[in-house]
Amino acid sequence: MIGKLTGTLSDKNPPQVLVDCGGVGYEVHVPMSTFYNLPAVGEKVSLLTHFVVREDAQILYGFGNATEREAFRQLIKISGVGPRTALSVLSGMSVADLAQAVTLQEPGYLIKVPGIGKKTAERLLLELKGKMGADIGAPLGAAHGAQSDILQALMALGYSDKEAAASLKALPADVGVSEGIKLALRALAK
Repeated sequence: MIGKLTGTLSDKNPPQVLVDCGGVGYEVHVPMSTFYNLPAVGEKVSLLTHFVVREDAQILYGFGNATEREAFRQLIKISGVGPRTALSVLSGMSVADLAQAVTLQEPGYLIKVPGIGKKTAERLLLELKGKMGADIGAPLGAAHGAQSDILQALMALGYSDKEAAASLKALPADVGVSEGIKLALRALAK
């Protein structure tokens, strides 16, 4: 129905924004990643949208780019995941991080999002496998078993998931687990 809104940003009140389109103000729920990239109030804004009609409400969800909207749509297709949970996931992590978690099948990324427990995270990863990952733009591309093991080892040593993932990018694609851990630790020590 409503696929895109272009107008003047009238109000910003997380997670809602008000977009004035020719005298009609649309309340749009946006993930925090989109919210932080919005222009100042009074300036022109353009958001891709997803329109949800329920028995008791009609709600517009807005996104700064097509990748975010597609990730949102993939999330709400999963049984038991509604728009609020999907918005929470996209507010808690970037689409690239979500795609990386799906590619690596690593629930640790999703558990950090408020409202997502271990079982829900594992179910989300299983349901999204093949639907989201390298095609959405995961930083690591297709996961190798060695990369997943290296990532888990670094996180077990106390490094954050972002630090560990960043150190993996510098590793050769065909590196073994023990050599990869050594190289990653050297990179992280610098």
